[in-house]
Amino acid sequence: MRQIKSFQGVRDYTTCGWAKGAECMLKKQPANCDWCERFDHFFVKRSESKKENTMHVICGGGGFIGGHLAKAIGIFSIRAVDKKPLDQWYQKSDLHENFCLDLSNERMCQLTCDKADVIYQLAADMGGMGFIERHRVECMRSVLINVHMLEAAYKAGVRKYFFSSSACAYNIDKQQEVTSAGLKESDAYPANAERGYGWEKLYSELMAQEYVEERDMEIYIARFHNVYGPNGTWRGGREKAPAAICRKVAEAVITGSNSIDIWGDGTQVRTYMWIDDCIEGIQRIMAEPLLVGVPINLGSDERITVNEIVDLVEGFAGVKLERRYQLDAPRGVVGRASDNTFIKEALDGWAPSTPFAEGLAKTYAWIFEQVKAAAEGRQVID
Repeated sequence: MRQIKSFQGVRDYTTCGWAKGAECMLKKQPANCDWCERFDHFFVKRSESKKENTMHVICGGGGFIGGHLAKAIGIFSIRAVDKKPLDQWYQKSDLHENFCLDLSNERMCQLTCDKADVIYQLAADMGGMGFIERHRVECMRSVLINVHMLEAAYKAGVRKYFFSSSACAYNIDKQQEVTSAGLKESDAYPANAERGYGWEKLYSELMAQEYVEERDMEIYIARFHNVYGPNGTWRGGREKAPAAICRKVAEAVITGSNSIDIWGDGTQVRTYMWIDDCIEGIQRIMAEPLLVGVPINLGSDERITVNEIVDLVEGFAGVKLERRYQLDAPRGVVGRASDNTFIKEALDGWAPSTPFAEGLAKTYAWIFEQVKAAAEGRQVID
């Protein structure tokens, strides 16, 4: 077996996962090369050297939430895995093992789980409403990630497993008014989830619960409600409403435009969770044994309309813009909010509490710098 010289240093390296029998995504290796074989050998050797430490694996580690989670638990041994090439990760530490792997592939999941103690399964093909309404097949194919990751984690003897579900798993019939009641965990049934993305999340929840019941795995399930903050998607079609509005206002300020486009009529209601609250919530949930196999809301209960987001961002920017409402654009359900009764009971009164205006101000400041850098031709985080 050849020496492993093609990897970048000892921690950052990339493999396509499909090099055998297919054209290499990296354009650096011919088809049918031994790249994967060398990768397997390297991975096992690295894993054996980590036996004495608790290994935390973050699936989706190159994404928005995964990057913040890795930073928060950085004192442990961390293996971060993401489908995106390493140079496209939102946050990346040289102190961690960073892998570019497609977790819809069973073998890649087996490698990811090798010698793992704790797994955070955040990986999914998803985005804001514009993405999940137009790319339902891609969203539903994320079930492959969860099928393979659960089985690989079980066979690897993983001690703790976290699955990030979504408020999109809730029955949409209960979200048709701006005044719709906050969603309790029981409101997922009778099932009528958001098409595509919501049904995939609900099915994956059920599968995780069966691994708890039949195979005695310690699995925690949280339904995220619209996480936002810096170092995340802000353009390209996968961004969510807070980031999209921050970008549109920042672009208007920088270009001198006096108007922005708003999807829908601006009255849609959501609750948004600041990223630090999300990370703290994950850690608190995983420390409560009574929540094993029990889906729980993780989100703020502060209701905000799209128009109110625009009001806030205009205030940060010191502008007042004409709003062009696009009534035929994706808008999702009319009103969705988190009922935090259960999480407060389960976690001794704790629930996400960062005021939306406070978190949004920080988000706008970061996105403004990204928009400005992009306008000047400088490198940005996409």
